[in-house]
Amino acid sequence: MTFANKTIWITGSSSGIGEACAYLFAKEGANLILTALEADLLAKVQQKCISLGGKCEILPYDLSDLDGIPALVEKALGFFGRVDVMYNNAGISQRAKAGDALFEVDRKIMDVNFFAPVKITKLLLPEMIKNGGGTFVTTTSISGRFGFPLRSAYCSSKHALYGFFETVHAEYYDQNIRCVLVCPGRVQTNISFYALENDGKQHGKMDAGQAGGITVDKAAKKIVKAIRKQKPEVLVGSKELLMVYFKRFVPALNRKLVRKIKPE
Repeated sequence: MTFANKTIWITGSSSGIGEACAYLFAKEGANLILTALEADLLAKVQQKCISLGGKCEILPYDLSDLDGIPALVEKALGFFGRVDVMYNNAGISQRAKAGDALFEVDRKIMDVNFFAPVKITKLLLPEMIKNGGGTFVTTTSISGRFGFPLRSAYCSSKHALYGFFETVHAEYYDQNIRCVLVCPGRVQTNISFYALENDGKQHGKMDAGQAGGITVDKAAKKIVKAIRKQKPEVLVGSKELLMVYFKRFVPALNRKLVRKIKPE
């Protein structure tokens, strides 16, 4: 798969993995649509994408507003007439025990991480099929493969993404629809800084584990390669990815290790 003249819409693209991937796509001459909360940061990413050789439009939006998503999709389709690759990268993490977190916080995490991508997908699917196919890329997490302390709603949303997009991949495969699940471990992004605590306040600091992760540039290269090859799943990270294999092959050991993790 080549990305020249392909239209790629990336949510959560004002920083981190989304930003780094946007630059790689721009270098190949893609048509980019960038969405995130911060219009000023998106504008900076837009200018760099253009300087690298891509076409780029920005579409700032708060994905927790599910009611406005139909209009958002309509605007996105209006920029270049189609979307070939939808990269659902935006997400909110969490730092609160399951019993302490307000339900409203759990709901916001599910809205942004799960229901927004689902709604976007349902609206884009008919357009992609009409245009001969397309690819849905979704950032999940190794926390979508097993439970993890202080992240009950976050883990739930990431587990749900696996169920939804693996089903879409199976149901629409014959209509040239593909789904790529990006499963990061620890990557040096600001996700822990913006994570929600039990009352909805931002965590406001970088976790040590996150700070020690791989760089976003290294992650982006692996992700873009996986999208090019249309891999159903790509694990992105370092030694923490072993936990995914522990869960698969020695689940009792995995549960024991998770209980011993010192929450951040």
